[in-house]
Amino acid sequence: MKRTFAAVIAATLLATTFTTATASAVPVQRPKPTVKCEFTPTPENPAAKPVRIPSATAKARGTVDVYFLTNYGSFVVRMDRANAPCGVSNFVHLAKSRFYDFTQCFRLTNSARLGVLQCGDIYRQEEGGPGYKFPDEVTGKETYPRGTVAYGNQGPGTNGSEFFVVHSFANIPPNYTVLGHVIAGMPTFDRMVKAGIADPDQDGPPVRPIRILKVLSLG
Repeated sequence: MKRTFAAVIAATLLATTFTTATASAVPVQRPKPTVKCEFTPTPENPAAKPVRIPSATAKARGTVDVYFLTNYGSFVVRMDRANAPCGVSNFVHLAKSRFYDFTQCFRLTNSARLGVLQCGDIYRQEEGGPGYKFPDEVTGKETYPRGTVAYGNQGPGTNGSEFFVVHSFANIPPNYTVLGHVIAGMPTFDRMVKAGIADPDQDGPPVRPIRILKVLSLG
């Protein structure tokens, strides 16, 4: 049995080597694998939790799945590195730094214009970021249907840790960098909305606090 197993490994390695050698003889056009990112410190808004500035080099192809556990249930977001390489790299960095763990989502909306859950602010709505900012990655053609996950901002080039998930629709300008889309767990957001919003205009804090317990990225 051991000899057979060893023979299989040897054959696999040989096949891999042969395939690689053969393939390398033919030039293949591939997307640019990395891009340079610009992360600018914001001393006027220091980091709300200990976190370093991400690497200035980001992967620019492929996807990465990010797993969220909340007190309402779990969901999974598939993020697209090709669409927002710096944004995805930043999010993965914050997730691995445990920046989002044990945080609260302070804003839930369910109006005729906007249906989103806003998270990533540590202290309160739009307060408490990572201590740096970076430019938008938008084309002007962005749309935000149900399941879209995008960065929130306070103007051009102010991305940090804040993000939102669209639970219904978002009739907003294409000014927000799209990270990816929810691929599992949308009923979690339906439960959040059903629990209610503590604002007559349906734009404010959830009746029952929404807490992110853990964010995990394997990419």
